[in-house]
Amino acid sequence: MSADFELTVLSREWCHLCHDLLDALRPLQQEIGFAVKVVDVDAFPELEAVWNEKVPVVLAGEIELCHYFLDEAAVRAHFLRIG
Repeated sequence: MSADFELTVLSREWCHLCHDLLDALRPLQQEIGFAVKVVDVDAFPELEAVWNEKVPVVLAGEIELCHYFLDEAAVRAHFLRIG
């Protein structure tokens, strides 16, 4: 699978919004067939410094697709663009 077909979710273990976003992302992941890499920002001070209160964040490479809640339209649009 190409790196283009991977999203990164910046998350926290104790964050209920993070768990909710990941749960909402799963059906879309199965439908489109992309990988999801979950990164705990608390394990990386440099990420925590940048993204702290914005977590959860869905990234396509360096591009933020959404934060706090899943924006399904933004995720779909991303994969349509890279098609």
